[in-house]
Amino acid sequence: MTDLAPLRRALISVSDKTGLIELGQALAARGVEILSTGGTAKALREAGLDVRDVSDFTGFPEMMDGRVKTLHPVVHGGLLARRDLESHRDAMVEHNIGPIDLLVVNLYPFEDTVAKGADFDTCIENIDIGGPAMIRSAAKNHAFVAVVTDVADYDVLLADMDAHDGQTTLALRQRLAQTAYARTAAYDTAVSTWMAGAIGDDTPRRRSFSGTYKQTMRYGENSHQSAAFYTDGTGRPGVATAVQHQGKALSYNNINDTDAAFELVAEFAPADGPAVAIIKHANPCGVARGASLLEAYQNAFDCDRTSAFGGIVALNQPLDEATAKAIVEIFTEVVIAPGASDAAKAVFAAKKNLRLLTTDGLPDVTAPITTYRQVAGGMLVQDKDTGHIGMDDLKVVTKVAPTDAQMADLLFAWKVAKHVKSNAIVYVKDGATVGVGAGQMSRLDSALIAAKKAERMAEAMGLPAPLTIGSAVASDAFFPFADGLLEAAAAGATCVIQPGGSMRDDEVIAAADDAGIAMVFTGMRHFRH
Repeated sequence: MTDLAPLRRALISVSDKTGLIELGQALAARGVEILSTGGTAKALREAGLDVRDVSDFTGFPEMMDGRVKTLHPVVHGGLLARRDLESHRDAMVEHNIGPIDLLVVNLYPFEDTVAKGADFDTCIENIDIGGPAMIRSAAKNHAFVAVVTDVADYDVLLADMDAHDGQTTLALRQRLAQTAYARTAAYDTAVSTWMAGAIGDDTPRRRSFSGTYKQTMRYGENSHQSAAFYTDGTGRPGVATAVQHQGKALSYNNINDTDAAFELVAEFAPADGPAVAIIKHANPCGVARGASLLEAYQNAFDCDRTSAFGGIVALNQPLDEATAKAIVEIFTEVVIAPGASDAAKAVFAAKKNLRLLTTDGLPDVTAPITTYRQVAGGMLVQDKDTGHIGMDDLKVVTKVAPTDAQMADLLFAWKVAKHVKSNAIVYVKDGATVGVGAGQMSRLDSALIAAKKAERMAEAMGLPAPLTIGSAVASDAFFPFADGLLEAAAAGATCVIQPGGSMRDDEVIAAADDAGIAMVFTGMRHFRH
């Protein structure tokens, strides 16, 4: 391979016209001949640039509503010809094929078309054919040809040319080729994923995944692991799309925990009042509603003040000054909210290590999303848990029925339990968690741990009794035995929400009746592994 390659002729065909005119002017100023098509050629000419139509270059007109214009041997020969092989040079002379040294292409906006909810036929018409074909040809022949598929690389290309007397370096062409292949792969992924959904194929024979680089992490979960962050292009509000207003770069664990916090708090609609979730190691250590964000934060904090230290705080409404002042009273890693007032930002400005993220919205927790988890030799694919229940979905199975106030706490606890690692037990009182047991190998242990945490907080706060007294309790899956339920009763719970479905349901229901506890079944579980 040659290191430096001359750049005398460029073919430019782009859907995204960002930076197009500036690029065209810069190439023309460096003596580069420009070939182009359709709207790209029109835009360049209107800017006063001399442009040669591809149809003039090939001697063949565009046809079939533009479906066939660059799919021609003169174009692909100009891109694929090896300049170091005499046989290729002879073929170029024999067939009147001129070399193309630079290809600038970004593809038909298929992803945007799908995101706008276009119908099937419109989506099909926005599948680019000529663009990916040219990109692959140019990328394969990167020994001699530069291919640019990203507006962000325009200035990089021009800087390389300026540094090497109008030529491009092999190192740049190799990097651009890799980016180009990744782009066509992502494009094909978007098309195949959309088509599988459009034709109702839930388990296509082959499935591909793609992402766009956002940042390199200092390390992964631990300091000996390398890591990077990629976005999926869906635009779902959250840590991937948030604006960071201050603080050092997010770590791998920060991103994971912040995502967990924001997805949890999004369960609570802002129109229903303020809600706050505090997360530590992807599990909630406190979640609460309140008459104000400040009250919601304080109630969430009181669930487990110890674990809240160094945690992640998520809010379902824009951060205000009073809540910001309460948050900075302890060390907090990240705060994420739909927005933040200038006064709140000013409070945080004094805490340089605290990261503030705003998102301009909450994720739709009911929207269907596909999730992925890698295992050795494969990938597990499933729908995101968007399961929700309402009052009408609950079945009272005990002699005592919950009061309206208890029912509200049960539904609150159920929403929180959905976001707690299994086995999950969540105690709630007056719209706030008062004990959380997560990730234990038995449901009994989760119930015990949550109750012990509540006892410890009561002592620390100088309360006469734990807040689990008179609480509602949620279990993410059924109680296989009565012991977990009896432990919750011993902690002071007066009502229970659980899926039901155990072969020992009758035994558990009888235990609840004996304890005078109200219990409802959801018929739905929320395992979170």
